[in-house]
Amino acid sequence: MGEIKRIIIIGAGQAGGETAQRLRQGGFAGDITLIGEEPAAPYQRPPLSKAYLKGELSMDRLLLRPAEMYAEENITLLTKLRAVWIDRSNKKVRVEGGRELPYDALVLATGAKPRKLPLVGADLEGVFLFRTAGDVDRVRERFVSGARLVVIGAGYIGLEVAAVARQCGLEVTVVETAVRPLARVTSPEVAGFFLDEHTRQGVRFVLGGQPAVLKGQDRVTGVALTDGMEIPADIVIAGIGVTPDIALAEQCGLTVANGILTDRHCRTADPAIYAIGDCAARPMVHFEGRIARLESVHNAVEGAKVVAAHLLGAKDHTEEAPWFWSDQYDLKLQIAGLFHGYEHVAFRGVMADRAFAAFYYKGERLIAVDAVNKPAEYLGAKMLIQTGRSLPPAVLEDTSRPMKELVASAR
Repeated sequence: MGEIKRIIIIGAGQAGGETAQRLRQGGFAGDITLIGEEPAAPYQRPPLSKAYLKGELSMDRLLLRPAEMYAEENITLLTKLRAVWIDRSNKKVRVEGGRELPYDALVLATGAKPRKLPLVGADLEGVFLFRTAGDVDRVRERFVSGARLVVIGAGYIGLEVAAVARQCGLEVTVVETAVRPLARVTSPEVAGFFLDEHTRQGVRFVLGGQPAVLKGQDRVTGVALTDGMEIPADIVIAGIGVTPDIALAEQCGLTVANGILTDRHCRTADPAIYAIGDCAARPMVHFEGRIARLESVHNAVEGAKVVAAHLLGAKDHTEEAPWFWSDQYDLKLQIAGLFHGYEHVAFRGVMADRAFAAFYYKGERLIAVDAVNKPAEYLGAKMLIQTGRSLPPAVLEDTSRPMKELVASAR
């Protein structure tokens, strides 16, 4: 690639912000330009559907670091600005307004866009997407006790929003097209546990429901389903997932397939361009090199570490097993590994105690864990997955032995 004096990072989310910081901390003395479409400096997204929505966390505390530190570290942070074109031949990025910025290395951390409801009425007042701090600020104004909220989509974001809404006194209905919540991300057993918990907390579920139209004149008044059911609503939140923001990558001819494809070093087919975070798909070292696109803090930070090490010519970053978490009521769900393709599941603890772990196996190999209020089981299983070790299901099910002792005995 030649000498690197100028690095541009497109996307000022967690992945982009972490990359800028790690490059500077690692000793890179050249120009770093960080371009973001939102008005704020890089901030954490996970609290948006939790403490920030609940009003327990301010915007200042969401920031990865104080905004003024970017200038202090000679990082050019350009907010409220969109990159519109990449000229790979001449190594330039064009931004809105026509300005062109040259680069020696380019990092795409463009993130993902929330899916919009493909329904008549989706543009009514009171209908919200849920991705940015600005989205949550608009929703929060309407989070008042007694308001009727319909959440469309029962993934993690939808259920976290439902939990906060119930704690704020709203009437909550969750509409999900699948026959169970969390269908894409966990087993039927764990999904059933969360379904029971939300039902106990007063959330109403319509599973297998297909929204047909959002009702209302100027503002939403309800959600009509294809079977004729109509659910009154003052607020509708769409939580039907995201799609990777690959527009710039496609425009400049990079390879994309559910994300911008990269190698282990997060490098695209163009050796001067890297892609990280929600927008990228890369080989998973703990899962036989399977290509995966992950939407998580871990993936954002991991990508930043991998790219910074590669650009600095440092030793390769040692990757962690993928991890995720979700807070709902007093339940902390911690996940390590990737459960897709599991063949059987073993449980340690019982769901009635609201503290248990589900271990997922493919053959005899442990590939993932869902741990509810069980941090030791989460950490132990994560260590096993990272180091390629496993334990028989019967051993993990034996609660008479501490998890730490079991992990130490694994080969």
